[in-house]
Amino acid sequence: MEHAKSGPSSWPELADVVPVPQDDGPSPVVPIAYRDDFREVMDYFRALYFTGERSPRALRLTAEAIELNPGNYTVWHFRRLILEALDFDLLEEMKFVGKIAECNPKNYQIWHHKRWLAEKLGPDIANKEHEFTKKILAIDAKNYHAWSHRQWVLQALGGWETEMEYCNQLLKEDVFNNSAWNQRYFVITRSPLLGGLTVVRDSEVDYTIEAILANPRNESPWRYLKGLYKGENNLLVDDERISGVCFKVLKNDWTCIFALGLLLDLLCTGLQPSDELKSTLEPIRSSHPETADADPATVVCCILQKCDPLRVEYWSWFKATISQMS
Repeated sequence: MEHAKSGPSSWPELADVVPVPQDDGPSPVVPIAYRDDFREVMDYFRALYFTGERSPRALRLTAEAIELNPGNYTVWHFRRLILEALDFDLLEEMKFVGKIAECNPKNYQIWHHKRWLAEKLGPDIANKEHEFTKKILAIDAKNYHAWSHRQWVLQALGGWETEMEYCNQLLKEDVFNNSAWNQRYFVITRSPLLGGLTVVRDSEVDYTIEAILANPRNESPWRYLKGLYKGENNLLVDDERISGVCFKVLKNDWTCIFALGLLLDLLCTGLQPSDELKSTLEPIRSSHPETADADPATVVCCILQKCDPLRVEYWSWFKATISQMS
């Protein structure tokens, strides 16, 4: 016995609709071999789209089209026009797009649609959106669309109260999560509840140094540490904790390129010679006699040339620049 068709041609409410086939021109070079169900849905979709129909049956048809191809911008755009015309329950629509997003978490059109809905629903939806992005990020901690949406929701709708706690949780689970470090910086510089970077800088420096000492080869906290003094290099140099963590790491591992790079920045910004600097560089000078009479910045450049081969040309140029300035 033949199974009943479930496509649009079997829908009673579409009995009066004449499908509009895709026009690929008279002689398509490489016609796409669409599945029959996809072709049928899109033929009916074009018929309603071209007439500009805003109806429940058109809304249902867009859902079918999205299930088959969630990246079709035109279908999503038309669906928004229909939702507005029907004054549809947007909370129900948020449930619909949430299910689609869970299966297609890196689809830009879906996140754009979620933002459109969130803008209309307002602050009351903020917590639900934060919970949703948490669910997506638990699967893929580096999903750019989820992070971008989360940041937009924070700024447009709120939810700052628990965001630092969320960053702490992510970094406790994985201190190498550079997306979580980026979000932490976003929070301390944008949250209206924390008072700004200057207010939290001192405690953040302590937090970051602790993370560095636990995993000196983790690049993220080194980047974060510099970011805490963005545009204020004089304060970076004056804070003895910054040079101190460089010295401590290099005494245990003089090949750590992140510590070497930050120390070089400090030396080029005005870090003054000290006994601690001398004792840190002494073993390096002993192992590399060619640096015996070189200034500290040149010594660090020489080591970086050896320890960071991917950027050896850059460090060679940097060393030459230092020599010219001397």
